[in-house]
Amino acid sequence: MTARRRMVTLSLLAPALLLVFVFFVVPLARLFGLAFANPSGPLESFRQVVLSDVYRRVMLNTFLVSGAVTLICAVLAWPVAYLLSRLKGVWFAVVLYGVLFPLWISVLVRTFAWMLLLERNGPINRMIMALGASKPLPLLFNETGVLIGMVHVMLPYLVLPLYATMSAIDRRLIQASDGLGAGLFDTFRRVYFPLCIPGLAGGAVFVFLLSLGFYITPALLGGSNAITLSMLIASFVTDRLDWSLAAAASILLIAAVGILLALVSRLLPLDRGVFTR
Repeated sequence: MTARRRMVTLSLLAPALLLVFVFFVVPLARLFGLAFANPSGPLESFRQVVLSDVYRRVMLNTFLVSGAVTLICAVLAWPVAYLLSRLKGVWFAVVLYGVLFPLWISVLVRTFAWMLLLERNGPINRMIMALGASKPLPLLFNETGVLIGMVHVMLPYLVLPLYATMSAIDRRLIQASDGLGAGLFDTFRRVYFPLCIPGLAGGAVFVFLLSLGFYITPALLGGSNAITLSMLIASFVTDRLDWSLAAAASILLIAAVGILLALVSRLLPLDRGVFTR
């Protein structure tokens, strides 16, 4: 590459590199600086976080909630994505807009809407009481409300990659499997599902990572009865005014996410074909 081409390439990359540096590298460096700025010692904030039973319980609860949201989204996204991959014309547009429409509405607005729907005297509980229940169900300010709200927000992020993978599958492979005498279940297990793994795994990882840092929905629908790690980090700043402790907790969360991504990249090598083994 000549010097002129290097300069042209660098000039084209410069705006993107500048944005990454200003809005990602600098804040992340500031976060690391705060984490080691405890007056009692550079590692004191990390020691407090690691030795805190509250932090460990909240982190475990956050991972469990994120895992549950991912699993529910995977179960719900599969039939929707399959339907999208089979539909054509007007019905395809109707279902696709049904998936995309929630993305056009603010998360805060959707969360407040769920608060109205799930409250003790809300329409859902009134319908349950009309069906014969003896008392309203506790759907708000607990993990049930958090799961409902987060699944509603996260579902499109799994439907779309799964639909993209399903629509790219060559239907002749399914026909070949049928022609060779494989039953419906064997065709699904040995042909169709393995081909869907990249989209399913990619969408599931994306949903799980987004769920780990979710704040608005758990804070409003869960309250103090379903505290997540993002809520705990926020309380370190707003209640205790301890920026160093909040930064240390954030870095530990980032490290956990990095380890998770490394494990996923090892266990699910999405850059390879599913039939290369």
